[in-house]
Amino acid sequence: MTKKIIVMLLCCAGVQAQQLNIEQARKIFELPVKCIQVEFPNKMGETLGSPADLKRPLEARPIFYGCFDWHSSVHGYWSIIKLMKDFPELDMGDIVRDMLNQVITPQNVATEKAFFEDYNNRNFERTYGWAWFLTLQKELYTWQDADAQRWRATLQPLEDMLVSKYEAYLPKLVYPIRVGTHENTAFGLSLALDYARTMGNAEFERIICEHAVRLYRDDKNAPITFEPSGNDFLSPCLEEALLMSKVLNDSDYSQWLSNFLPAIFDKSFSLKPGIVSDRTDGQLVHLDGLNFSRATCLYGMARKLSALVHLRRIGDEHLTYSINNITNDDYMGSHWLGTFALYALSSRK
Repeated sequence: MTKKIIVMLLCCAGVQAQQLNIEQARKIFELPVKCIQVEFPNKMGETLGSPADLKRPLEARPIFYGCFDWHSSVHGYWSIIKLMKDFPELDMGDIVRDMLNQVITPQNVATEKAFFEDYNNRNFERTYGWAWFLTLQKELYTWQDADAQRWRATLQPLEDMLVSKYEAYLPKLVYPIRVGTHENTAFGLSLALDYARTMGNAEFERIICEHAVRLYRDDKNAPITFEPSGNDFLSPCLEEALLMSKVLNDSDYSQWLSNFLPAIFDKSFSLKPGIVSDRTDGQLVHLDGLNFSRATCLYGMARKLSALVHLRRIGDEHLTYSINNITNDDYMGSHWLGTFALYALSSRK
């Protein structure tokens, strides 16, 4: 959306929209720029097969070693790339560009790829991290910049491997994973579908759509009143609804959603933002992320059907609740929340 990304700010009169300006963009930009080079604390999330596998993050993952965990590092890179595309002035002196040139190398990509090829970690980051990596590649692909095109080409061996892993995994997934955290099937499929369509990978798109319909077509009466759980950063019901909005045509989607979330068509439908009681708690602060990801879903659904335009207001309320809480005061939130805010802002078209 270039510089017409919308940000929502709370004011005494209610929710007010304005363009994301350079100061606000810099606030989000500085978080991943800092954290992608912060090696510790680090949640490795791996399975050790032998003493030889016990390595520090920088050794095992020479590109995506920062930001507390692998997937946060990956989507931190996505945030940096997107903001550099939209606001080139953020990287005065090409400091960040030079840093990316130093770490995105064929040797480092080979080391990253070897980690996934290890038998003990063949399912590492399935499918949350996989989907964010494909989203990073999509962003690079759509940036007509010489460095960006070289970075994408350098990262492509890992991209190709993760697409293959996704294609092998989906036929084996008998039931979708309906949680509000990383393993959520619908969230990963939604990002992967956007990637497939942007890249023109018709076969991958077909596979995703086929399995999305298989997994979700018969769902009815979603228990959205049960949400959120105490550490959700995704809405199981809304992520599924967003995915199906991308898979089904307008008529079929309207019928499916009438069965899945009938109350959502009511213009008086309400959904309160998740309340965060302690932003220094890495699990409780997830609920700020939930507010951003809910906003993304609500904006997408409103774009799909004109009958759902009232969902934009609810999305704005969620975005407003958490947008001013993106600070570098505590690493448990700062290492990832900026990405979710940026993704929601980019979705508000």
